Amino acid sequence: MPSDIPRHPDADRDASDVSEDEVWATGPSYLASNKPLARLVARPVREFLRIEASGSILLLLAAAAALIWANSPWASSYDAFWHTVVGIDLGGFRVEETLQHWVNDALMVIFFFVVGLEIKYELVTGGLRDPKTAALPIVAAIGGMLVPAGLYLLIAGGGAGRDGWGIPMATDIAFAVGVLGLLGRRIPSAARLFLLTLAIVDDIGAIIVIAAFYTDDLHLEWLALALVLLGVMIALRMLRVWSLWVYAVLGFLVWFAMLESGVHATLAGVAIGLITPATALLREDVARSYAQRALQDRHLDPEELSRLRFLLNESVPVVERLQTALHPLSSYVVLPIFALANAGVALGGGALGDALTSAVGLGIVVGLVVGKPLGILLACVIAVRLGLGRLPDHTTWPMVIGLGSVAGIGFTVSIFIAGLSFPGSDVLTGEAKVGILVASLVAAVIGTVLLLAATRGREPEPADAD
Repeated sequence: MPSDIPRHPDADRDASDVSEDEVWATGPSYLASNKPLARLVARPVREFLRIEASGSILLLLAAAAALIWANSPWASSYDAFWHTVVGIDLGGFRVEETLQHWVNDALMVIFFFVVGLEIKYELVTGGLRDPKTAALPIVAAIGGMLVPAGLYLLIAGGGAGRDGWGIPMATDIAFAVGVLGLLGRRIPSAARLFLLTLAIVDDIGAIIVIAAFYTDDLHLEWLALALVLLGVMIALRMLRVWSLWVYAVLGFLVWFAMLESGVHATLAGVAIGLITPATALLREDVARSYAQRALQDRHLDPEELSRLRFLLNESVPVVERLQTALHPLSSYVVLPIFALANAGVALGGGALGDALTSAVGLGIVVGLVVGKPLGILLACVIAVRLGLGRLPDHTTWPMVIGLGSVAGIGFTVSIFIAGLSFPGSDVLTGEAKVGILVASLVAAVIGTVLLLAATRGREPEPADAD
């Protein structure tokens, strides 16, 4: 090190020698303080949100709150609140929707954007990158979509509920991963990757179904504008324009054009997620080398700190950065609000029994509880027999059946498709939602029991198995 560079007074001290009190220049932040609310509430909440299954727990609590609210003496306020009309003006265009529709058409764009990011990540660096690894879960996902849809059509295809065939095709990633998280490392990491990849492919299928079969009257001029704007985003990416604000403005315009086109607006989130860069702007060693040089004197001036922050950020692909930033928002805010706005169905006065004995409700329950595991198992058997794939490491056929049952938790995307299937019938929509809630609960219980039985006596994997 050059002799003319002054050494920091603590340059020779190891980080482990610094006491807790010495870390803070002017005292700890509120969250790190010893104040009662921070110690008894804030930090426990933070630790809870770090649990893998915490998003699923919040989603379940929100659904339970919606059911309680919709079946309480204040049930009328539930419908009145979520059917409150809210309008916005945009350059002479006025859009008016109920609060529930704003949740489904606008807020859920964040969820589908994260889904698009996850799909892009899996295609570029994850489980869908390697055809041999991805083959079995892809085939399994196809079987897990076709068989439930077929069973639903056998039961409800001859009546007014025939348009709901897409409802039992969906797998709820949040709940499925949450169930595996509760089971811990007794589930092999390869089996967890199998279910995650299956759920991702399932989401792709659901997106295609929504785009192709659940689109309102098409306005081609607005759809063309949306496609042009997406083309502009792709062109800017090729020109190496790297400002997130530019893409945020264009993304909003794409969403608005999709909303006006008749194609469901949430597909804008998926499309933008799929064109998001999955390769870092800078090589990782560039940031590492600069950090080593800048920290030779154990001191960072503002200019060095700013440059190092840029180098570190751009050493991570935008897809991964946005996933990290938006996943908590999607899991802890968007999905619970969606459940609160959509899961409130009346169960009194025989409504529960009527829904479960109706063609729609029964078709959904049979499709998710029976069709999902059956379709996944049959597809896996055929794929393995034909040599298209092999079972994941340390995964048995009983585990596949358990994973297939867990995949029968439809919830979020199933409820979303239910709202698109029967736009003019509150009765059919209510029957569908009851069927989804019951089927998802039954599938979760059966899947958990089957996986516990299939992994009995198995040693948990070490923490670094992933």
